[in-house]
Amino acid sequence: MTTAKLLIATNNPHKLDEYKEIFFDLPVTLTFLAEEGITLDPAETGATFEENAIIKALAFAQVGAFPVLADDSGLEVDALEGEPGVYSARYGHTKKHDHAGRYKIVLDKLAAKNVPWAERTARFRCVIALATKDGLIGTVQGALEGFINNEPKGHGGFGYDPIFFVPELNQTLAQLSSAKKHSISHRGRAARAAIPLIEQLAKIGK
Repeated sequence: MTTAKLLIATNNPHKLDEYKEIFFDLPVTLTFLAEEGITLDPAETGATFEENAIIKALAFAQVGAFPVLADDSGLEVDALEGEPGVYSARYGHTKKHDHAGRYKIVLDKLAAKNVPWAERTARFRCVIALATKDGLIGTVQGALEGFINNEPKGHGGFGYDPIFFVPELNQTLAQLSSAKKHSISHRGRAARAAIPLIEQLAKIGK
């Protein structure tokens, strides 16, 4: 029996690995932009994570042969008025894959403002959009509350994970196993919320 295909619309290898682990037992076959030879790079002009996720999902749905899952996610630091927000992946105009450079900007800004621990509150947000050539199927979201650590800790995860402290676990996201991270992370929560929509697409695709 053939299974429906779902295009994960990202070239970020860390995101791809996370989705493979989170969706490992779903009745769909995951495919990716590189596998499909898709080089489209839609401009993320939205003012919110939801707007950017929808922009990407609809754009890739028109050029690919399968339903599309696209997400937009990032870090919001309260003491920095929500920065880096939708600019998380390109914060401070640092190189695209220079994760340490980006989180160092956050740490330096908080240090310059002498922000006390109790006010170093932050959250990760993720919005997932699902679409087909016929249009948007729906959006779901997930969030994880925490604090910005005073220094990076841990070697797992990616992006801002080394400075995002989860008080309930007394660790940063980068100190957690991938399975534990997925069970609590913003992307893991959004992905689980998307499962009913994905299963609906799988039934249509059979």
